[in-house]
Amino acid sequence: MTGHSAGISRRRFLGMGAAAAGVITLTACGADSDGESGKGGPLTMTVWGGDSDRVAYQKRLDLLVAKYPDLSVKLQLIPDETYAQKVQTMIAGGTGPDIMEVAENVNAYAGKNQLLPLDELVKKAGLDLAAGYGAVGGIYTYKNQVFAIPDRSGAMIVYYNKALFTKAGLKLPSAESTWEEMLASFQALSIPGKQWGFAGAGWWPQWWSLAYQNGGKIIDDAGRPAVNSPEVVEALAWVGDLTTRHKVVPTKEQYADMGADVGGDQAFANGKVAVNITGFWAISGLLKSEIDWDIAPMWRGKQQAVSAFGSGLAISRTAKNPDNAFKAIQFLTSPEAQKTIIDLGQDVPASVEVQKSDAFLKPAWMTKSVNMKAFGDSSAFVYRAPFIPEWNEMQKAFDDGLANFFLGKQDAKSALDAIQKQLESIIKPA
Repeated sequence: MTGHSAGISRRRFLGMGAAAAGVITLTACGADSDGESGKGGPLTMTVWGGDSDRVAYQKRLDLLVAKYPDLSVKLQLIPDETYAQKVQTMIAGGTGPDIMEVAENVNAYAGKNQLLPLDELVKKAGLDLAAGYGAVGGIYTYKNQVFAIPDRSGAMIVYYNKALFTKAGLKLPSAESTWEEMLASFQALSIPGKQWGFAGAGWWPQWWSLAYQNGGKIIDDAGRPAVNSPEVVEALAWVGDLTTRHKVVPTKEQYADMGADVGGDQAFANGKVAVNITGFWAISGLLKSEIDWDIAPMWRGKQQAVSAFGSGLAISRTAKNPDNAFKAIQFLTSPEAQKTIIDLGQDVPASVEVQKSDAFLKPAWMTKSVNMKAFGDSSAFVYRAPFIPEWNEMQKAFDDGLANFFLGKQDAKSALDAIQKQLESIIKPA
């Protein structure tokens, strides 16, 4: 799942413009546009993102008010980089939003008692989160309580250069491809100094997927760090070997030679790498690319597992009218409203029903044949990511602790042993 800290910077959806320079407020009003929305006045809803996000959320809120004229909702778009600080300041001051977008750091809020548990409201509404949202239905939970309803959820997807695979006579990637088969393809498609078989898996959603495929976990079922387990070490070592031993992934220097700030997404679009693991956001740029590409679910290890990026909708503890806020959330996360997410090319809707619909599989804006079914297929094996309250501290420990490993200066076990020790000092078991 993606948050406004780590994931949103990688997202550039269809039509996304520059991020807002400050808070932008828009209002969707029903018959009570004089300021009432049941008891407590109009609802407020905070989200992050750019122009396309603002348009998509506002359109969905307009649909909400059309269906429930008694509701009034003010949408506040907050820049990605200031979102967490802004909403926490609002909550601390007693003026928190009624509805707020959350992602990986949902439990940083829940752990500070800044969100309302939604279990009773979910039960009262008769919602079946597993049926409606698949594997991510209960992803926004903390201490066995639900704190958000999934809104957007797109699995990490394999993008591959179809022309290169076909020319080389290679089997196309699929959910049944193995690590060994993919490595063989990477090797067959690599041309020293000119073309690489794979963009790499140095970003946490990429290599964590491989760790979970190998039977490992970042945080174990008891809430303790488990990053130096043999399963996680083996997965990370495999990732490192792709660059240092097999040379099928560009080094940091080779990426730099491709141009300033070039990473896997750009290298794939430019035909420099044959396979890339990334999210939905890459599609818009690739529709303009000259390469012949398609997508597939992530390959498998001992089991299937993949990271997903998305966000959920929560209710702050200062909400004036939790019942109306949940009424709005229930509609916004319903298939009726979620269809707008894909209609506008914003993201992957969390609704399993929408992911399987023609609206998602063949969106009007799609200009080529793309296997969009890969997203729905992947939703069946999205693993439960550890959205712990110490999420940001954990990510910093990985970023700092793996720097030398990804430069080829440290082995996987030594790096993960050190990170394990650091995480044990900062993570408190739930």
